[in-house]
This record gives sequence, C-alpha cells and structure tokens, in this order.
Amino acid sequence: MPSSYLYRRISVAGLTGLALGSALVLGFSSTAQAAIVLDGPINLKTAAGYAVLAGSTVTNTGPTVVTGDVGLSPGTAIDGFEGEPAGSFVLGTGSARTDPDVDQAKIDLDQAFGVAKSLTPQAKGLSQLAGKTLKPGVYSGGALDLSSGDTLTLDGGAASVWVFQAASTLVTGSGSRIELINGASICNVFWQVGSSATLGSSSTFVGTIMAQESISVGNAAVIQGRLLASTSAVTLINDTIVRPSDCTTGSGETTETTTPEITTDSLDDATVGTPYEDTVATEGTPTATVTVTEGELPAGLVISENGTITGTPTTPGTSTFTVTASNGDTGDVTATYTIVTEAAPVVPTPPVVETPSGPGQTGSGQGGSGQSGSGQGGSLAATGFETGGLIAGALALLAVGFALRIRPARRRS
Repeated sequence: MPSSYLYRRISVAGLTGLALGSALVLGFSSTAQAAIVLDGPINLKTAAGYAVLAGSTVTNTGPTVVTGDVGLSPGTAIDGFEGEPAGSFVLGTGSARTDPDVDQAKIDLDQAFGVAKSLTPQAKGLSQLAGKTLKPGVYSGGALDLSSGDTLTLDGGAASVWVFQAASTLVTGSGSRIELINGASICNVFWQVGSSATLGSSSTFVGTIMAQESISVGNAAVIQGRLLASTSAVTLINDTIVRPSDCTTGSGETTETTTPEITTDSLDDATVGTPYEDTVATEGTPTATVTVTEGELPAGLVISENGTITGTPTTPGTSTFTVTASNGDTGDVTATYTIVTEAAPVVPTPPVVETPSGPGQTGSGQGGSGQSGSGQGGSLAATGFETGGLIAGALALLAVGFALRIRPARRRS
C-alpha cells in the first residue's frame, strides 16, 4: 500500500462559515474538536433598543448626542443630559431602575454576554488589531488593543458576523478607526469584554460593546453601535452614539459541532481495466463533504461527496492528489494520497492445435461428406504420390517377380 500523509488544517469557522485563519498540523494523531457556533448575529432581545445601558451610573459631559434609549439598572443616576451644554436623547428617553423594561434589558444583556463568551474562537491569542483586515468569525485574546491613529478593517457581506472576545480589556487609541467594507453591517459586530472598555478621543468605533464592568469614552468619539455595561458605569464626553437600526434578529441558539476528521490512512492501488472502489472515511458533525482540491485521481476514477472513489482505471501510472473534508462552520481538514495504477496483466495466447483428419476426411473438417479440400469425392488421403504412379510401380514389381520365377525353371529344363 502506498504511504499517505494527512495535513490537518483547523480552518476558521465563523458565524457565517467564512475562514479567518488556519493552523497546520502534520499527522493522524489529532481528533475531532468540538465547537460552539451560532447561526446569525447575537440576539440582544430587549437590550437591542438601547444605545447606552449601564449598571451603576450613566455620566455625560458636554453635548453628547445619543440616537436610541439610555437605560440604567440597578443604579438610578443618569447625569449630564440636562442644562447647558447638555446631552440629548434622540428616539428615546432616559430610563431609570423604576422602568421595568430596563430590568429586563439587563437580564437579556447578561444572557447575550454569556452566549458571546461561549462561542468557540477560531483565531486565538489576538492582541493588537491595528492594520488588520479580518473576515467574519470569532476572534479572542486577553486584552484587545487598537493603537492611536490606526485602522481595523472588517471585510464581509451584509449577513457576515464578527464576535470579538476580550478576556480582560478593550482599548482603542485616540483617532483610531474601525471600518467596514464590501457591505458589512454595524448590526453584526459584537465585542464581549471581560472587564472594561476604553475608547479614545476622536476615535471612530463600530459594533456593540458588551462589557462585564464599565465603558469609558473619550472626547468627541463617534460610536456606530451600542455601549452596554453590565455592572458598572458608562462615561461619555461630547460623543455621538448611533444605535444600529433595521437589524436582523438572531436566534440566540448555539449548536455544538465537531470539526471533521479524516480516518483513512491510505488507499488501495488499482489495475487498468479492473473495477475499483475505496473510501476516504471521515468523522464529525455535521457530515463532511469530500472533494479533490489538488492533483488528480487516476484516469477513469471519480470521488463522491461522501468520499467513495469508484470507476475503472484506464491508464497505468502514479497519481498523487489531496482531498479536503469540510463540514461548513467548523472548518476543514485535508489528506494527501497516492494511488499506483498497474497495467492490465498480459494473458498469453494459447497455440493453435490442428485436429487430425479421420479416414475419408481432410484437414478442412469436411470428411463427413466424403469430400477432399478440392471438393472431389472418393479421393484417397494425400500420400505424396499420384494414383497412376502407384499402379505402375505395382505392375513393375509383379513383372520382376514373374521374371525371377521363370528363370530357374528354364535352367532345370
């Protein structure tokens, strides 16, 4: 059997199933990995209506403009939205603990925070985000940072989703920017922050921040998204916060899946003209689809989605090819195989054996009619002598014998 090699590539599986990055591991020792994925954006439920939501206080300095509701629970002090200069609410009014809707929004925020935290990241260990262009998916790191004056670009379509997991803090520098390209939506960018978030002055930020503790925003920052703090304060200074609208609501349901695993270590060799069947077997949930992504199968063979290779080889030779097993959101794996196709075995041609002719038969097998190959009936089998010659020879022998017999008789007389 030819040897083969498995290149296990744990590709990113974001919420939309688009790749973020990959890790390459050689060998068959790896096993399928479980992953928690979410189909669609995180469902904030009633918290989605708030541009600013806090636990202890909401404090503002200067003419901050908030498009969306401002809520607080369990605290009761929303300060800085009265007098001159004063912040303003657009599309909403300041809500305090006495409003039962805010209590429910805080409950929904905590649930959404838990969902975001539970998702399996496909790109880990992130720290500095400056200069990166990221496809949709789940990204995690200890402390996430975007340097002053630098840009993070999110590249994806209208349904693409990004979830950033910061185990501790999220910090953006002054003048930093987050940009969306190719139709990406501010509705579908989420930042789950384990402690507190700090946004620099004059920065442009995109997405919904769900911070376990506090959120502090520098002077003249622009936020296209939401500032949602669970236990502590939200602090604003002459900022602009525009809550996303007309967003698609996610189901909020997570699913546990497993990355595909290729379990076949080698494939059988083949022979020209002999029907062939072997299978690249896989494991994982959902079931993986197997395709040839590099090289070619031996001529005459094809592979089905479930990894079964069938057909009748037509050409001898050696074929090396790579197959990829993918089950969508949870990534893919690859394996490289070699199939040697042998030439068809040579079958010796048996010698031609002539059947002897019987009496009255010729080599043409028509003796049953009593005819020779010339079609003349009643002829003797060929002897190398003509019939006339045989008769003449016989008469000559008789004459010699007769002469010998008469000569002694003359002598006696």
